[in-house]
Amino acid sequence: MEIEYFFDPEENNWKDVWATWKKDSMSFLVDTLGVDQERLRLRDHAEDELSHYSEGTTDVEFHFPFGWSELCAAGAYRTDFDLNAHQDASGKKLTYRDPFTNKEFVPHVMEPSLGVDRAVLVTLLSAYTEEQLEGDDSRIVMKFKPEVAPITVSVLPLTNKLKEPAEALAEELSKTFRTDYDASGSIGKRYRRYDEIGTPLCITVDFDGEEDGTVTVRDRDTMAQERVKKEELVAYIREKTGL
Repeated sequence: MEIEYFFDPEENNWKDVWATWKKDSMSFLVDTLGVDQERLRLRDHAEDELSHYSEGTTDVEFHFPFGWSELCAAGAYRTDFDLNAHQDASGKKLTYRDPFTNKEFVPHVMEPSLGVDRAVLVTLLSAYTEEQLEGDDSRIVMKFKPEVAPITVSVLPLTNKLKEPAEALAEELSKTFRTDYDASGSIGKRYRRYDEIGTPLCITVDFDGEEDGTVTVRDRDTMAQERVKKEELVAYIREKTGL
């Protein structure tokens, strides 16, 4: 995936544009995808690496299990090479006229690029966590940011006798969040399954809730559990996940 960011080189210093794209590229990876910032670094290309049309290029590198390697290009300053080449080959003008100043010029290009497959890979690698719990117990958990977790919330009836209210709750939550329902196996095994696919919150429907209108919400990362009233559940999930 590439972005062709056009700008007026007389109004915008290319090094400032370059710096902005470096910052925004890192922010997208860390703040949106949840990539581990400690495993990222920026590397400017040396002069002998630059393409003949480039004044400056920066890669974002990620520390993979096999070592540091390129993840994406935070920005490549291609000057006006592309549009001038198209103009020369086609004989068509590719200048831009500023509607406010009436100034006409050939825009310069800053080009960040990102591969979908590598972005998914580093998101998975950053989320994958093995934790040692009390005693000899352990768990594998995918600590996805809620924005990219495949499932936001799962609804789990404590027993099959609670299937009907649990299914109704799951259907209601699915109107707002990416919701799953699971009634198979012990509640502990179900928690572990959802840890392994990175679900931020699990909601258990139990018999106490049938009496007082509450459910148990379990946090994926801390494993802490909290009783929440059903009518407050949507607001609670929004606050916990930011969605």
